[in-house]
Amino acid sequence: MRQVTLEQVFLHPVAQKYLGRSGIAHAITVAENALRRALREGENTDLAVKAALLHDIGHHQWYRDGQWDYQLYRQNDIHAIKGATRAHKLLVQLGEKPSDAKAIAVAILLHTDSYLPEGSFERSPLQRIVHEADEADEEPGGAHHYRRTDMTTALQRIRHLDRLVDRSLTDARQQQTS
Repeated sequence: MRQVTLEQVFLHPVAQKYLGRSGIAHAITVAENALRRALREGENTDLAVKAALLHDIGHHQWYRDGQWDYQLYRQNDIHAIKGATRAHKLLVQLGEKPSDAKAIAVAILLHTDSYLPEGSFERSPLQRIVHEADEADEEPGGAHHYRRTDMTTALQRIRHLDRLVDRSLTDARQQQTS
């Protein structure tokens, strides 16, 4: 049984505040992408959807003259660092298992390489899933952060994800005992 549901995470005031900044529609789409990838690869769906939902909660709004400035963002943003810290604190407060909160936070930290020095590194399967799920939803100039969804639809999608995660975890437990 999961300690914390995706709905609990989504409805928390901290998540609502920061998901609103970075785009709720984008966050949910990335969580849906992560679920499909985690299922395909046999990875933990619960960790994948939580990390994907929260991957951008560290965003700062980079504006110049009242307009979003994508170049300013690309030059100065460290949202993955801030987001990892914010997500870890949120998840622990909600009662997430500390080791799971850490795995989710590290996946958030490494979901982008925009602030890392040039070069490559190897991501864990969870980290790679979140990274690829985010990349699959990106649009030029950060437009993916501005897609809109109403709260009713967002909550329906979150609840659907929770049901799918529960089913996948039940299936995984049954396979282990067979």
